[in-house]
Amino acid sequence: MQSDEPEIPRLVLDTNVVLDCLHFRDRAALPLWQALASGRCRCFADEYALAELRRVLAYPEFRLDAISQEAIWMQYRELAEPFEVRGFCRKLPRCRDPDDQPFLILAAAAGAGLLVSKDRALLEMNRRGGLGFAIVTPAAACRRLGLDAVAP
Repeated sequence: MQSDEPEIPRLVLDTNVVLDCLHFRDRAALPLWQALASGRCRCFADEYALAELRRVLAYPEFRLDAISQEAIWMQYRELAEPFEVRGFCRKLPRCRDPDDQPFLILAAAAGAGLLVSKDRALLEMNRRGGLGFAIVTPAAACRRLGLDAVAP
């Protein structure tokens, strides 16, 4: 029996996009976070994505104390649906940056329609095709999802 309800878009957010949403409050990325918080979209994270965010939040250039780091990490952890990638064996193209490869794998394994990133190496992989999902910037994701921009 088919449902008349449209399928909720499935996303994977690269670490830089999570930071744009939760630390920098970037207007280009905030509509994504609002859509996730309202249930209009779903976001998936695995152990690697969570660990990378925790590691990046500790970078000195962000000037975040331990309490702020934990608060941002928990915001993401509470909204992102946990996903276990183990056992995924579909062959995917290799990304130039090995730190980005787990996000490709997560997007493919979780059945995401979009991997949202600002990482040039990931975005360039879109041209290759055959991924089963698109790799797009936050602004492009918002356009594809019909999300309104955040007012200044």
